[in-house]
Amino acid sequence: MSHPPPPGTPKARIPHPQQPPPPYPRIGAGLWRRCLVGGLAVWVPAAGLALATRSAAALVVPVLLGAFLAPVVFVLWAYERHSRDLGVSAVLGCFLAGGALGVLGACLTAASAPHPSPGRYLTVALAEEAAKLAALAFALRRQPAVHGMRAGLVLGAAVGAGFAALESTGHALDAALWAPDPWGQLETELVRGLLAPLGQGAWTAVAGGVLLALRRPDGRFRYAPPVIAAGMGVALLHALADTARGLSPWLVVRLTGRGVETGLFAPGYPPQPSAAQQHLLTLVSALGPALVALAGLSWALSLARRNPPYPPCPPWKNTP
Repeated sequence: MSHPPPPGTPKARIPHPQQPPPPYPRIGAGLWRRCLVGGLAVWVPAAGLALATRSAAALVVPVLLGAFLAPVVFVLWAYERHSRDLGVSAVLGCFLAGGALGVLGACLTAASAPHPSPGRYLTVALAEEAAKLAALAFALRRQPAVHGMRAGLVLGAAVGAGFAALESTGHALDAALWAPDPWGQLETELVRGLLAPLGQGAWTAVAGGVLLALRRPDGRFRYAPPVIAAGMGVALLHALADTARGLSPWLVVRLTGRGVETGLFAPGYPPQPSAAQQHLLTLVSALGPALVALAGLSWALSLARRNPPYPPCPPWKNTP
């Protein structure tokens, strides 16, 4: 026979059922927009201050921020839009794998600079695009459920964004250390840092989309003729962008009629360039690659339109 507890005895509290924590961390909606606007608000005056003062200490912010702003903004967008379907580890893993290869890509491109030519540009483009596809396959080797055209487009772009971040940083440092006119060249490299992820991301998105669209159900990758054709196509776009950039100094000399014209793909910078030549070189160096990058972006968007969106993700799963 049980007796009631004496008066004043504290009662036992039965804990209420608690909701399980979300399987992935949550971020506020629209963070990528705020990051883009805030980053540009910092980058523009920092780049202007560095070019006006010609101070090496002032270069740290515009170089690093210019190289990493666009890639980080893309990763935040992909994280916000596709983290439930693809998984956080897939998005971040592809970005980091592409960034790790960015150092090798920057070294390879810098090594080809002393003797630029269309053939060398194509060779470098083929090597870099193959390396980025290898990074995508390596990052997803233990995630066989991740497949499909749209998954490949997003994750391929993440690899390209990570690749472009460190590659742009390497080009800017190379210009600061070895260019005949480092400050004039750095103006070009600062703008390139913002535009590079557009091209690198779009090209790898196309190849990655085709690669994951043909991935086997057991997770093995098929390097079928469509994958090889897509890789060759994006490598050609990559080589065209590098060729347009390599022609920029020669074209500036031809347009301004001031400098030493040494022929197509001649290394170096116009000797003792004027301020007008520096600004024109920045414009020409950005315009040609930007047009080629838009062609790759149009290709990627056409692939996305021809494929259905991701299927709804079950509430108990975090990956497809």
